[in-house]
Amino acid sequence: MHNKIDHFAIGAETLEQGVAALQETLGVTVPRGGKHDAMSTHNCVMQAGNESFLELIAIDPEAPAPGRTRWFTLDDPDTRARLADRPRALCWVVGTDDLDAVIAASPVDLGEVVLFTRGDRSWRLTVPRDGSLPMAGLLPAFIEWSPGPHPSTGQQDLGVRLDKVQLSHPEPEALRSVLQALQVDHLAEVGQGAPGLSFALSSPKGHVVLD
Repeated sequence: MHNKIDHFAIGAETLEQGVAALQETLGVTVPRGGKHDAMSTHNCVMQAGNESFLELIAIDPEAPAPGRTRWFTLDDPDTRARLADRPRALCWVVGTDDLDAVIAASPVDLGEVVLFTRGDRSWRLTVPRDGSLPMAGLLPAFIEWSPGPHPSTGQQDLGVRLDKVQLSHPEPEALRSVLQALQVDHLAEVGQGAPGLSFALSSPKGHVVLD
């Protein structure tokens, strides 16, 4: 199977808060994206190089309550408190051409596969029903797009590039073994320390790490 980084999610208390913070940090204004009706969230998106994109995501205050827990831990009280302080790295998402094979090979539960649609595009995404993230976000979500150009090709290129996904864990070898089983160990740098996720970026303001 072919796996590559598809996009990475930065959570914000509101999109307005997130856009302002990233404008200060990266030197760009992330354009508005769309709404996720099934999750009552909305986003801003921009290219991040190598057919990947940065997603700034927040709860949509104009949407009704979803019939399930929102993804990316956005309903979790601890996440809500952290996002009230500033936008945070929430999740990295790996694109695959064989989602069923990924799930079959995974040594951990990646969640259910949910089908989403917007316009003439659809995608299948692993989403834990309780809104959690596998290994608190250290493991990626997996996405399989319907045939067609990658969505990033239609987004604005504002000069921001993802250099690497950075993970830390008290037992880095244990984390690496899971990443290897998922065939994504080549997509992230793993170090020792408290559990953590961050994204190293090149931007108009230079080298930036979002955590």
